[in-house]
Amino acid sequence: MEVILREDIEKLGTRGDVVKVTSGYARNFLLPRRLAVAASESNKKIVEQERQGHLRKEAKLQADAADLGKMMGGVEVTIAQKAGDNDQLFGSVTVNDIAVALEKQGYTIDRRKVNLEEPIKTLGDFKVTLRLHKEVSIEVPVHVVREE
Repeated sequence: MEVILREDIEKLGTRGDVVKVTSGYARNFLLPRRLAVAASESNKKIVEQERQGHLRKEAKLQADAADLGKMMGGVEVTIAQKAGDNDQLFGSVTVNDIAVALEKQGYTIDRRKVNLEEPIKTLGDFKVTLRLHKEVSIEVPVHVVREE
C-alpha cells in the first residue's frame, strides 16, 4: 500500500515522501496515529501544502535559534558548589543547575537542550553544548567554583 508521510518517521522517510508499506502497518499504525494518509492526488496536494507550511515554520525557528546563539556568544556560567579536599563536589552539577544559572542571566533555555554527557563532579572549567535547534548549537563555558 502506498502512503504519504505527514511526519518524519525514522527508518521509513521524511514528511511528504510517498512510501510503500504493508497494508497492516498502514491500517493499524500509520493511519490511526495520523502519521500518514493514503496516496491519492487530492491527498498529495494537501500534504504538499502542509509540507510548505512546515518548511516555513522550521526556517523561522532555525533563524530564531541562530539569533539566540549570536546573542549568547559571550555568555559564561559560574556555579558555586560545596567541595571537599580534592576538589570533589558534594553532589554534582546537572543540566538543571546549568539551565537555572542561564535563566538567572536572562536566557530561558529548556533543560533538555543542555547537552551534558554526565554530571560535573569536580571543580574547574568545562564546555557545555546547548542545542538550540537541530542545526544550531553553541558551546557555553561553565565555571564550577568552591562555595564560600
